Amino acid sequence: MADENTNYAKSLATKAKLASRGLKGLTTLEKNSVLKRVEELLLENESAIFEKNKIDMKNGQEKGLSSAMMDRLLLDSKRIKNMAKSIEEIRNLPDPVGEVVRGTILPNGLELLTKRVPIGVVMTIFESRPNVIIDIASLSFKSGNACILRGGSEAFHSNLILSSLFHQAIEEKKLPGVTKDVVTFVENTNREAMVPFFQLDDLIDVIVPRGGEALIRFVSENSKIPVIKHDKGVTNLYLSNHANPNIVLPILVNSKVQRPGVCNALENLLIHKDYPNIKNLLESLESNGVQILGDASVTKVFPSAKPASEDDFYTEFLDTRLSVKIVNSLSEAMENIRKYSSGHTECILSEDITEIQTFQKELDSAAIFVNCSTRFHDGGEYGLGAEVGISTGKLHVRGPMGLIHLTTTTTYVTGSGQVRV
Repeated sequence: MADENTNYAKSLATKAKLASRGLKGLTTLEKNSVLKRVEELLLENESAIFEKNKIDMKNGQEKGLSSAMMDRLLLDSKRIKNMAKSIEEIRNLPDPVGEVVRGTILPNGLELLTKRVPIGVVMTIFESRPNVIIDIASLSFKSGNACILRGGSEAFHSNLILSSLFHQAIEEKKLPGVTKDVVTFVENTNREAMVPFFQLDDLIDVIVPRGGEALIRFVSENSKIPVIKHDKGVTNLYLSNHANPNIVLPILVNSKVQRPGVCNALENLLIHKDYPNIKNLLESLESNGVQILGDASVTKVFPSAKPASEDDFYTEFLDTRLSVKIVNSLSEAMENIRKYSSGHTECILSEDITEIQTFQKELDSAAIFVNCSTRFHDGGEYGLGAEVGISTGKLHVRGPMGLIHLTTTTTYVTGSGQVRV
């Protein structure tokens, strides 16, 4: 079985590597023509996509998937239209390939021209969300990369039909040198079949895992290939006593309740002890469907809150639970954020400019928000069209990984006979 899995991985990765070469000669218009066709096929095949997604949803219910996983798994008309819209936005973005990032002539007369080029082959491993197929395939294709997509078994039927639409668009357009292997879907969902891919550093250039903590750790510990981690989102918000009370509740409700099963949803709320009517605020959150888990300071003013454990403040709930703590100062709030944060998103609600600047300067995360919902930490909302994921690491890319982040650079050096002395 080990040899079978190794051969399977090597076969797919080899085809993807060869296919990536065919993308290098494409013009922006040619790439956009394929993306436009995928966009059309999504809308034309809405009913067929629903039918496949129903199979996954039924299987997910039988397996007892969490509410967060079921929410991520669901495809409805709105989400399909949003996928089509994300492709349109990617089409309208400038093509990063060929962009000149540096041009200079050295004193010895050598001409240096540094341009953006595709990374090559990008493998993404993800759980549940079928829209990832479309987002990553579109971003990879536009940036001139082949992609290997390995989704979870819970979304198999949805992933299969979505990847097939991309293949159909490529085959219809008949672009010279371009095969459907530029979008490779891994149909084998067994975990043991995943590991051989991680050893193919001569064929795959980077791996991007998107999912739970266990998946991220598993990939990182087993891969010889560079890994860009898209880790959990333990998102924190500090509510200052200097906050504008008119914006507080709408921001908190949107951050937590609008879509609780995603990584930019609020998980920890830190409230300054002098914020007025803390009890009323917590009652309002509860009436909006938030389940309050509070430390001793919270349960004292809001007895209906469930006691929060220390582990709760480290937890990405991905549901309507919210860990709440009352703090004495901005400094104490930041100490808690440094302790519990996963480096994804931090937010402050305050009208005190000094307080805001301190919060921004002294914390270290992929995004730091001021007076707005944490739900805006998203590639589409950032104007990137879509995202490969949200990186919580610090190398190559941090935050939403978009079109430009799927490129690296090549420097072209032109001389007239110079030799080094």
